[in-house]
Parts: sequence; structure tokens; C-alpha cells
Amino acid sequence: MPHTLFISDLHLCVNRPDTTRWFHSFIQRNAQQAEALYILGDLFEYWAGDDDLNSPFHLEITGTLQTLSLHGTDIYIMHGNRDFLMNKHLAEACNATLLADPTMLDLYGTPTLITHGDALCTDDTAYQVFRQQVRNKTWQQQFLALPLAQRKAQIEQLRAKSESEKQLKAMSIMDVNLQAVNELLSAHNYPRLIHGHTHRPAHHLHHLDGYTCDRWVLGDWDKYANALYCDADKITWEIFPENNT
Repeated sequence: MPHTLFISDLHLCVNRPDTTRWFHSFIQRNAQQAEALYILGDLFEYWAGDDDLNSPFHLEITGTLQTLSLHGTDIYIMHGNRDFLMNKHLAEACNATLLADPTMLDLYGTPTLITHGDALCTDDTAYQVFRQQVRNKTWQQQFLALPLAQRKAQIEQLRAKSESEKQLKAMSIMDVNLQAVNELLSAHNYPRLIHGHTHRPAHHLHHLDGYTCDRWVLGDWDKYANALYCDADKITWEIFPENNT
């Protein structure tokens, strides 16, 4: 049956060979059967700029996605909080379409809103200040003007600081704010919502203004490959244990 797959939070990098292996297996065994693959952010552990496309690892990943596209699967990529500097050259290398966040879809007749999810974590005020700063076009232009090696060093420092600060934050602060979710659903006429970012895969129901909205949260790939499967009749998680061998 024609179907679409959604994934997010793979955090691909050289230092996670198991995840990279799962990714190649997923693309070859599963994604080639889909009409479309949506990657809702954090495909990479981080992205320092499209001028890093020619590294061997990035060529490996973009080549795999390009091959998937040539097999007939449409690929859509959304920025995450780790790879918000992805741009048109990355999309072109993958034969993919780079999406705005959020984006509304007509998914087999059901209005569906997709987003990475970090903008919904409004209780983490420090992160939201940082997010607003780094999504600013002027900031990005200035940062991308730095040498690639310097950008990577700064990102590594920020990642280390972020991981340290996470240990001091309550888990609830790093989850979505329900009011923010409800406001987003209301602003888009009460669609189904699919997002990642929180690493807390779940299916939620939001009862709002007389409507009931499904919210599907995608899982990360820290322990296994997984995707959200959607066709005209159903939507469900798929886990790929064969990729863990």
C-alpha cells in the first residue's frame, strides 16, 4: 500500500557507527518501499555549514539519500536544533526538498502539521533565547563567514556546554509545553501533529475547542532505528530490530 515514513533525531556522525549502519539498512530495506520520507530535524549530530558537504562521511550520507531519491522516494528534510544551518546545497546533494518549520501536509486526506518540535519547548527559556539568536539570518551570515574549522570548534564547545546544562534541568522543562502545542494546533485549524526533538515517542490526544487532535512524537535513534508509518488507513510506529544486528 502507498505509504509515507517520518523519522527524526538520528544525530548521525562518525562517532556513532551503529546508527550510521542502521540508517543505511533502513534506507535500503524500508525507505525504498515508501512514497516519501520526511526527516524532521537532527539528521546530523551537528551541521557547520554546506561547505562541509565534501567530507567523506557527509558524502556517504548524502549519496545514500540521493540513491533513495533515484529509486523514486521523495525526500523532505526539516531543520532541527542540531542542524539548523543546512541549506540548499545540502538539499541538492540529497535530491531532497528543504522544508519550512512548521509545514502543513495533506497526508492521504488528513491535514497534518509537521515540525521539529524544539519551538514547543517553551518552558526551557534559556534554550528559546539561544534558538532565536541562532535562527537570525544576520547571526548565521556572520557565523558562516568564519573558517569551517573554527565553526566546528565553537559548535563542539556549545554541545559540551549543552550536555552539561541538561544534567541540571528538570526533564519536564525539556518536554513540550502543552499550551504551546494547543496554540499551534489552534492556529492551523486543529490538524494532526507530528514532531520529534524530545526523544519521547508517544501518541497523545489533545481535546481542544471541540476538536480532538492526534499528536505523534517521533523517537530518536540512540538505541534502534524507528519510523512513523502512515498510509490512507492507519498511522503507527515501526521499529527495525534487524538493523541492530
